[in-house]
Amino acid sequence: MQHQDKHISDPELLQDIENELSAHAQKQVRAHLDLCWQCRTRRQELETAIADFVRAHQQEFEAILPPATAPRAMLKARLSQVPRIERAASSDRRFTWAILAMAGGLAAFILYVGLAPRTSRQAIVLSAPDARLTPGATLLENRQAVCAQANIKNKAVPVALQREVFAEYGVRGESHGYEVDYLVTPALGGAEDIHNLWPHSYSATVWNAKVKDELEDRLREMVCNGSLDLAEAQREIASNWIGAYKKYFHTNEPLQ
Repeated sequence: MQHQDKHISDPELLQDIENELSAHAQKQVRAHLDLCWQCRTRRQELETAIADFVRAHQQEFEAILPPATAPRAMLKARLSQVPRIERAASSDRRFTWAILAMAGGLAAFILYVGLAPRTSRQAIVLSAPDARLTPGATLLENRQAVCAQANIKNKAVPVALQREVFAEYGVRGESHGYEVDYLVTPALGGAEDIHNLWPHSYSATVWNAKVKDELEDRLREMVCNGSLDLAEAQREIASNWIGAYKKYFHTNEPLQ
């Protein structure tokens, strides 16, 4: 598996997310992700789509579906009658069925979102912005200029611009716990530009705006003490802020 001259395919990214790659293949994929912001962004998009589907299923469907105890018990009994050798499958076959199941689930989720009323869609919260709408934008690219100013990470966004951001993401109303967040924080030279803004929840996801604030403080501190290049900090927080948090805090979960 060579990824030096090409991007990682979606099936490989999905295998990496599910920890189904061999140790050697995973090492190659992770090495490529460290160097390729496009693949890191795509991986985050896949993680976000899966998380959104699971969240919507838990919040919307399980409340109205009848108990599945009897069907599950019947299925378990039927499976117990099948010889173990017939149930065994190669990893490639398991992965193929997993992809088909995931594709079907995501298709159902997309259909559900498309048919649901606007008020229901407000409950779907992104942990990271849509890279097509919010790729990030910077105003300052000089470390001295950035570090000479106060830490203005929570610079107020004009109300008219906030409304444009909410409309762009299909979120109506500012009273649902959203913050119009800067992808590249002003504390790292981020611009007050719609391409650098997105609706970020304070509490509806573990990777919320408060967690991102911690990363912003860490990156600014590293940039200003000279241990991290400003352009690299801007690039990492714009391409995959969750990945950057895990990298610089050495954890797979938020610390708070």
